[in-house]
Amino acid sequence: MKKWLIVFITLALSITLAACGTSDDKTEGGKEESKKIVVGASNVPHAEILEEAKPLLKEKGYELEIKTFNDYIVPNQALDSKELDANYFQHIPYLESQMAENNYKFEVAGGIHIEPIGVYSKKYNSLDDLPKGAHIIMSSSVADHGRILTMLEKEGLITLKEGVEKVKATTDDIAENPKKLKFDTEYEAALLPQIFNNGEGDAVLINSNYAIDAGLNPIKDSIAIEESDSPYVNVIAVREGDKDKPAIKALVEVLHSKEIQDFILEKYKGAVVPVKE
Repeated sequence: MKKWLIVFITLALSITLAACGTSDDKTEGGKEESKKIVVGASNVPHAEILEEAKPLLKEKGYELEIKTFNDYIVPNQALDSKELDANYFQHIPYLESQMAENNYKFEVAGGIHIEPIGVYSKKYNSLDDLPKGAHIIMSSSVADHGRILTMLEKEGLITLKEGVEKVKATTDDIAENPKKLKFDTEYEAALLPQIFNNGEGDAVLINSNYAIDAGLNPIKDSIAIEESDSPYVNVIAVREGDKDKPAIKALVEVLHSKEIQDFILEKYKGAVVPVKE
């Protein structure tokens, strides 16, 4: 009798375990999909946008954990080492340059917003006021140089060499520089608000995320700002092969939602522009 009881219990347990293995939370490979998404982000505006997305993701059954970073190097290292499921801090040209330099196997899950670069000055009220030989300070990130130089070309301050790929342009690609502007690329992007506040240089070009984080209003405080049709969209980046995971698709869907796009427009007043792609 005891032997039959043991056989019955064993059979019942087997049936129960088999049933558990057909859960909707399983992926194709039979592994249970995590309901927690860990995303690395810059403090502003990325982490603020993600905070707003938390309750919307919760409605879809996902818990969002946000890890904040103050530089442009570590978030990609953390994504590569699988400390993160995704990161949200960079535009596509920077992502591509980092992938080339570090052999990262990443892909874009979705574009979320654009942060126009602004020109700030404590000495002059417009770009036209800049004197000959003006000291222009910009990020040491080469991925931003083409973007900045293209902006300055549109403003009529410089002309780039004919045929140069503008997204990859450097100061060596300047063909005409009537005001003989002097370009300083010594400082990391995160330091530029402090450089501006210290009164260094005649003009400082600052990414909107760092400007906002430092209490600057890119629309009101800049003497010029990049047009909102900039191709430098900030993206959700993931490891290669991950963009179609249900959790990542849910994250991007929420960030593209009307609720989040309205939040971005209302909170940042044009200093951050939502996209849907």
